[in-house]
Amino acid sequence: MSFAVTPVEQAFLLADSGAHAIVTTAALWAPLRSRRGEFPALRHVLVVDGSEAPDERDFAVLVNASPAHLSAVPTRSGDIAFWLHTSGSTGAPKWAMHRQRDMLYSERLYATPFIGLQPRDVIVCGSPCFHAYPLGFTTYFALKAGASVVLNPERATPVRLFELIHAHRATVCVGVPTLYAQMLQAAGQAADLSSLRLCLAAAEPLPADLYQRWRARFGVELLDGLGTTEATHCFISNRMGDVRPGSSGRAVPGYAVRLVDESGADVAPGEIGNLVISGGSVFAGYWNRPEATARVLKGQWYSTGDKYCQDGDGYFWYKGRSDDMLRVSGHWVSPAEVEGALISHPAVLEAAVVGHVDTDELVKPKAFVVLREGVAASASLADDLKAHVKAAIAPYNYPRWVEFCDGLPKTATGKIQRYKLRR
Repeated sequence: MSFAVTPVEQAFLLADSGAHAIVTTAALWAPLRSRRGEFPALRHVLVVDGSEAPDERDFAVLVNASPAHLSAVPTRSGDIAFWLHTSGSTGAPKWAMHRQRDMLYSERLYATPFIGLQPRDVIVCGSPCFHAYPLGFTTYFALKAGASVVLNPERATPVRLFELIHAHRATVCVGVPTLYAQMLQAAGQAADLSSLRLCLAAAEPLPADLYQRWRARFGVELLDGLGTTEATHCFISNRMGDVRPGSSGRAVPGYAVRLVDESGADVAPGEIGNLVISGGSVFAGYWNRPEATARVLKGQWYSTGDKYCQDGDGYFWYKGRSDDMLRVSGHWVSPAEVEGALISHPAVLEAAVVGHVDTDELVKPKAFVVLREGVAASASLADDLKAHVKAAIAPYNYPRWVEFCDGLPKTATGKIQRYKLRR
């Protein structure tokens, strides 16, 4: 069970899965105990830190009473092995079903050539390890390499990350761009990241300005990549010695990547298209969601729902989600591009852009902006941000409205929930 979602969301995931057994903690199970009647399939509740309830079992007691040696169940590479629930960035989460081979496929094609983990590596992860991106680094990538992982039961604040990296002399840091932006803001003169050899970013686009500021401040490489829950891990990525700031990188060898139009035909070079991929780690489908599965799986091709363009050197540039792209004054406007321009302003910590209808019932960009500590919101600053965007990218992209806020709604993996902002 995930500690980063609410009890209501926990109940939905548990009921939707139809699970017969659950392994959880007392704290996570407590809000759901009175709702057990909502989970008719659930027969076994195993609590890792002990339980005295008559219909629950102490996980440690059961493990200690089990035989020391067990026979492995024979499986095939195509058998379903594990499920991952999607982050819910576009609505209710779904269970993505993965095969036995998917983890090994991701490790061989991405982790080994791009990360090069060694037994001497120590990994610190700033993202919850129950989702696909951090799951790889904290379990099967590390296990395969014999590397060490620092497990953090506390909330991954910038101060906490600095402490863990310094105390354990971590060599690899895994996080989302938002966390790296917060670490930059919180970093004092004594912030010590000298033990790190590499940082990884995913789950949301890494703006070029943030990348440049990180490199300038800490001198540590920060690799951005693109993966999805449905594809297990990264299938597009920058790599050491081959980084193009602001891009998601190039296709990971072993994955086929295409940009297509609404009819499924490849778009012209340099044009924005829908990103579809094919590869051995792509999921088998969504549990109990045949219609949703049919929408995104077309034969061997999985439609990610992302809009990208590809430059002449093969680097992919994020342009937004398929349902986020805005048609403004006859032009396609990429929310991600506008957000990148806003974040390059020294007053801005985070930004999210969505479509908003004006008095003429025409869609225009609206920006939700989180300011850096010590910066006060004002009408003049809003005007300055609009002018900044106009100067940074094509003027028609600028946000017609700027709303300042204390934070942005996000999923457990740090993805902005734009559907909430649109509401």
